[in-house]
Amino acid sequence: MIKNGHHAAEQDEAGCDNPVCSPVKRKRVVRLWCDGCYDMVHYGHSNQLRQAKAMGDYLIAGVHTDEEISKHKGPPVFTQEERYKMVRAIKWVDEIVEGAPYVTALETLDKYNCDFCVHGDDITLTVDGKDTYEEVKRAGRYRECKRTLGVSTTDLVGRMLLMTKTHHSNMNNPDYQQHTDNFGKGPKGHSPWTGVSQFLQTSQKIIQFASGKEPQPGDTIIYVAGAFDLFHIGHVDFLEMVYKQAEKPYVIVGLHFDQEVNRYKGKNYPIMNIHERTLSVLACRYVSEVVIGAPYTVGKDLLDHFKVDLVCHGKTEVFPDKDESDPYAEPKKRGIFKTIDSGNNLTTDDIVQRIIENRLQFEARNQKKEAKEIAVIEAMKKREQEQKKEAAAQSAH
Repeated sequence: MIKNGHHAAEQDEAGCDNPVCSPVKRKRVVRLWCDGCYDMVHYGHSNQLRQAKAMGDYLIAGVHTDEEISKHKGPPVFTQEERYKMVRAIKWVDEIVEGAPYVTALETLDKYNCDFCVHGDDITLTVDGKDTYEEVKRAGRYRECKRTLGVSTTDLVGRMLLMTKTHHSNMNNPDYQQHTDNFGKGPKGHSPWTGVSQFLQTSQKIIQFASGKEPQPGDTIIYVAGAFDLFHIGHVDFLEMVYKQAEKPYVIVGLHFDQEVNRYKGKNYPIMNIHERTLSVLACRYVSEVVIGAPYTVGKDLLDHFKVDLVCHGKTEVFPDKDESDPYAEPKKRGIFKTIDSGNNLTTDDIVQRIIENRLQFEARNQKKEAKEIAVIEAMKKREQEQKKEAAAQSAH
């Protein structure tokens, strides 16, 4: 185990620069622990797990039960079974622990033989406002990774509750501002963790998420296309079934641009913009490559360019292209089109419905979370001032 006083694993967004994290110099397997609610898993969660994995070799993700989450935060959107499956599908996770305790104890790290636990640089509080990582921090077995700016569950829920087409390109519209005021702010200020900010895509982030693997001889190249909006358990079940269609699958996901998705989905879809959807899909262990802004019609050029062996679509409705043609006409003509029944009929619409039905509960939950965070910030500031006063008094002697 890493003893107290071991140099902290300094790391940046890309991973870890510390010798303890260098696979060349390290012989022993470093086991890491991450835990959380992982409710409405998004690319921010995936990015945290990616950064954690870069600090060692074997990553275990502990996922809390519905009961624990309800006690500390309010009811989750997804059931524990759905949440377990979502975390298992993230490619940087080696193992998951179902029903992990809400407060991370040294006992848990020892039980799973983990060297240290990794968490984002935001605060996680228990129902009575205590830092859930206090014990492991004191023992020197806590490491931190950077929070992904521009996304949070709170923000995504806010977008779902707004029926406007512009939410992914215009965060300044008055409706959105009004809503975020209700949703992520209490009456006494604003927490930097629960608020709303806009995600900025970079090529570096795409490289960090991408597998970088090219198809190998003998691989079956499978192409699927869609919005994959608010990447959820329905998508995971579908992609897992697609992956199982071949012995050596190489799955390429074609993602439609926002405007295209809005054409066939209407309302305020997509909830996540193309940049966010790209990262969400790349984080899935069944996906090898993503086409960013794929043509709606799966035509000859695309099939030939990627040397596609099989094209799959789920049980959801196939909308015609702008000229009323069938987007899958070419793969059907070639006899390489297959409809996949994943046995899961959950859609993005269903998730939005779940949120809208629980709207008031979520608004209350987020205001409560905000209030707790602000109280902690105040306490931290106060403690810092006291420490400064003490230091000044000591140096005066």
